[in-house]
Amino acid sequence: MTADPSSPAQQQLRADALRNRESVLAAATAAFAASEAEPSMREIARQAGVGVATLYRHFPTREALVDAVYQDQVVRLTAGARDLLAAHPPARALRLWMDLFADWLTTKRGMTGTLLAMVDAGDISLAHTRGELLAAIATILDAGIAAGEIRADTSAEDVSAAVLGLLAVSGERGNPEQAQRLLDVLMDGLRTRSER
Repeated sequence: MTADPSSPAQQQLRADALRNRESVLAAATAAFAASEAEPSMREIARQAGVGVATLYRHFPTREALVDAVYQDQVVRLTAGARDLLAAHPPARALRLWMDLFADWLTTKRGMTGTLLAMVDAGDISLAHTRGELLAAIATILDAGIAAGEIRADTSAEDVSAAVLGLLAVSGERGNPEQAQRLLDVLMDGLRTRSER
């Protein structure tokens, strides 16, 4: 006799499994962001408060975990653009989105080796990710241009390149305060003259 999937006990098991998966994902994201080298799966499980077997039940390989973290961060960036735009004027939403982007780059630091191997193997498409991120930036830019807050001669590609460049320079020095100042300067340059 099989268990009834709609029974309260089965629903509780599913809720626990989902909680464990989310805990592992959050711990992995934090561990990847805080580490120069890739953290061990055992360390990620410890930080998530679950056993190693539970981690491997959800993410059978390091690649599966890296892919889940990477995809989760891309969703946070794309959904974040819409959410920020719904809550803030476009220029403010763009500046806050730059902070999300900086967090995403920081998270990638501790999973670079595995991520690059997955890109080489064709498991992750950087072109697809780039398209999603450019679309998120364009959504905010279009709203900002329509509102007269952001210069009309600004493209998503320009913003992406500028943010990446600024974060690469300040990130190499491990200087988050400088990164914030540089992003503020960039944002000032993106505003229309009447908004400066």
